[in-house]
Amino acid sequence: MTAPLRIGNASGFYGDRFDAVREMLTGGPLDVLTGDYLAELTMLILGRSRLKDPTRGYATTFLRQLEEGLGLAHERGVRIVANAGGLNPAGLADTVRELAAKVGVPVRVAHVEGDSLPVPEGFLTANAYLGGAGIAACLTAGADIVVTGRVTDAALVTGPAAAHFGWGPGDLDALAGAVVAGHVLECGTQATGGNYSFFRGHDLRRPGFPVAEIHADGSSVITKHDGTGGVVDLGTVTAQLLYETGGARYAGPDVTARLDTVRLDQDGPDRVRISGVRGEAPPPTLKAGLNRLGGWRNEVVFVLTGLDIEAKAQLVREQFTDALARSGAEPDEVRWELSRTDRADAATEESASALLRLVVRDRDQEAVGRAVSGAAIELALGSYPGFHVTAPPGKGAPYGVFEARYVPADEVPHIAVLPDGQRLSLAPPTTTRPLQDVAEPPLPAPLPDPGPTRSAPLGRIAGARSGDKGGDANVGVWAVDDDAWRWLAHELTVERFRELLPETAALTVVRHLLPNLRALNFTVHGLLGEGVAAQHRFDPQAKAVGEWLRSRHLPIPVSLLETAHAPEAHA
Repeated sequence: MTAPLRIGNASGFYGDRFDAVREMLTGGPLDVLTGDYLAELTMLILGRSRLKDPTRGYATTFLRQLEEGLGLAHERGVRIVANAGGLNPAGLADTVRELAAKVGVPVRVAHVEGDSLPVPEGFLTANAYLGGAGIAACLTAGADIVVTGRVTDAALVTGPAAAHFGWGPGDLDALAGAVVAGHVLECGTQATGGNYSFFRGHDLRRPGFPVAEIHADGSSVITKHDGTGGVVDLGTVTAQLLYETGGARYAGPDVTARLDTVRLDQDGPDRVRISGVRGEAPPPTLKAGLNRLGGWRNEVVFVLTGLDIEAKAQLVREQFTDALARSGAEPDEVRWELSRTDRADAATEESASALLRLVVRDRDQEAVGRAVSGAAIELALGSYPGFHVTAPPGKGAPYGVFEARYVPADEVPHIAVLPDGQRLSLAPPTTTRPLQDVAEPPLPAPLPDPGPTRSAPLGRIAGARSGDKGGDANVGVWAVDDDAWRWLAHELTVERFRELLPETAALTVVRHLLPNLRALNFTVHGLLGEGVAAQHRFDPQAKAVGEWLRSRHLPIPVSLLETAHAPEAHA
């Protein structure tokens, strides 16, 4: 039997733990080390970087990690695949070669390009999400290091796996299995206990980064290096599978993976086997991400302490509105939000205080700049008692807007630039399938006699993981055991979801069932406005929406609360 391909991840985002490359290369056996540096917000950041210096546009942290990592990888025979090329993969590849020559490590460097699209007027970046075929071609040609621009996060795993096992475009089930493994790996320590609902009882001071042992049929085992912190169990893997996904079909440029076919099994301590994944032909289009500067924003947080919080908030709103009107610079958007973080008869001043957050936006920097900061500061001696702010208001900062579009796959070049400089053009899949929702699976049989209920947090019997996709939020919820699933699937309807999370009441919410995972996946359309870079709400990436949902109380059968196999959640 062919030995499994061991793929480790050392970065879940641009800014992740710097030492992870060295830790992964020295912590245990690996064949391939990947790094995911790109996100919707990152492309905007790199776009602004490229405006200042056209030779940049890539993740410079990756280069600093390679100063030590190049030699370690060469000694251990580990290949490195990273999307750190961002908007300039060719420039990063050249710089890696220069670094290799400087440190005296003989490495063969290749890169993948073609994702860069014509940038429409008014936009800063436009990039299609490529698949893993270019990575596979580079590795097959003998590359030790492959850097890419905008590829799907899972492509960092499907490319090496396809090269290693010789998969072609028709090996849909195997590719789909690698996509699922890649999705689990892509966010680093989120698969090993980070951002995990049931974090209590685990050593999470320094979670190890995840490793996937990929088999020739596309099945895999998710694990981590021996002796590292964190945990890999059914819950951590389930949580990551639900993260930033939607329905049963998880589409990508290589294959559409059927998440409703995923089977998870505990394969020993810190080992979870993923099997049974089925694949379908990919859609005929590629997702493209476009970023533009949306305008300017400013923010002031007023601190309200002690008694009469609501009246104090009303006074400062009225004063500020009047001051802006007098200045003649009224921003297009003015939003106030009062967070009642205060407690009655508090023992400390901080715990006696509430926060009143003001956010203003406008296309014109002047409208959110000096007029806003001046109005806020000029209130200091003539407003509510105890007036102060958390930080001096600034002159305003630009914010970005992300848009997702879809372009025909056969109109986007996919080019592997091999170690010898040869340019190899990869053809898109010849067989495609338009993306459609699957028929809703039947609900599990309800509990025959749930018995008496008690008001308790949903998190007593369910975990959750949430995140962002453009302006939409995704909230995945999974039950801790079969009985909890039978209750959850019937109880947590779209209507109940909106009731528990009033911010979503006026928005379109779509629910998907994933019975194999004992999970529900909700998409909340428009919760995040124009995306993370626009900072539309308090939690702009919806990272904590799932935990908010888990904290909400509802009548839960006492029998489930007494038998749920999950650590008790405390309010």
